Amino acid sequence: MSPRIRSSFVALLVAAVAVSFLAGAVVDRALRVPTKKADPVAQSAGPDFSLIHQAWDLINQRYVDRSALVSGPLTAGAISGLVDSLGDTGHSTYLTPSMVRDERSMMQGEYVGVGLEITLKNDSVVIVAPLDGSPALKAGLHAGEQIRKVNGRSVEGLGLNEVVSMIVGPADTTVVLTIFNPASGLATEIPLRRARIHLANLSWKPFPGYPYADVRLAAFSRGIADELRAALLKVEDMKLQGVVLDLRNNPGGELDEAIGVASQFLTGGDVVLERDARGRVTHDPVESGGVAPHLPVVVLTNEGTASGAEIVAGALQDAHRAVLVGETTFGTGTVLQNFPLSDGSSLLLAVREWLTPKGRVIWHKGIVPDVHVTLPADATLIAPEDLGGMTRKSLDESSDVQMQKALQVLSRR
Repeated sequence: MSPRIRSSFVALLVAAVAVSFLAGAVVDRALRVPTKKADPVAQSAGPDFSLIHQAWDLINQRYVDRSALVSGPLTAGAISGLVDSLGDTGHSTYLTPSMVRDERSMMQGEYVGVGLEITLKNDSVVIVAPLDGSPALKAGLHAGEQIRKVNGRSVEGLGLNEVVSMIVGPADTTVVLTIFNPASGLATEIPLRRARIHLANLSWKPFPGYPYADVRLAAFSRGIADELRAALLKVEDMKLQGVVLDLRNNPGGELDEAIGVASQFLTGGDVVLERDARGRVTHDPVESGGVAPHLPVVVLTNEGTASGAEIVAGALQDAHRAVLVGETTFGTGTVLQNFPLSDGSSLLLAVREWLTPKGRVIWHKGIVPDVHVTLPADATLIAPEDLGGMTRKSLDESSDVQMQKALQVLSRR
């Protein structure tokens, strides 16, 4: 594979540890900030540094609360404000050094925190997805719900970094989130105990009473495409006749892995198109050697399906290779490039926009499923680890109506 950049925010996951963040991984193959002749487009957007310096001097000399004049937080706040002013809410962002460290640990499959991917949307702190095996998932938090308070303190008007810093903390400590459900109009206080969590980003198991496999992809961490390939070969060995590919609450990850995952089911064409600021389009083709090009597939999506997971869903839908069942995805449609800064922090900047192979825009629109099924608010998602203790009857009577519909659709393919 050629060097790539990350496909997602994979979260400002309040996954964090005593150190901080969310999610995925800082990709170590990021491009460096260019030092060659300045781009005239970039020059035209240059800030007035003399004005910024003037404001800094006034604050430093005149602000009454001298204890607040701490260079680290002020610098981080200034950079965050610069990025936030782009208006690319929920995508381009500034990661503090502790967030960078937590992203790395999470991409390696283990982190400490509550297990939430969050973003800012319409001035609200919105849950993108609770992560598999996390305190947040066990507490019943759902994509689309809003965080209104942390330990009783309102988060209204705060930046994402500030909210993350309020939620993170050491393992075995508790944070209380006030969660607002837009559907019911109700707010509830939810205590979450921070924990050390091991992420199994791929799991699978045959369904009881059905000749199909439940394949769950929780995130696109490094090596996940190879793990999927191995799982699909075992599915073939067991003579199973189809797969439910569960991408619900999958916040994305590395772009190369998303391409590799989609390529297991495709024989040619593109997985995704990337369009830059000048309108130039780059084609990311299907990789050869996919092991399940003809295996019937149904893909499960919900509002927590984001980033690289949307790329996979869109590619399989455009190729008429899978039926999508569930809810419209989150709408994370940019390639984020990681630019490391000198103090160990980094900027994640949207440098390209994704399109599906047929040119459909993902950003802010999401991928609309072929069969729309809304999950009841009190429903529990079925995961492969749950199937061992289930029968076909208990599966058919479960509250996971999206999974039930996926099996019905798969039986007709």
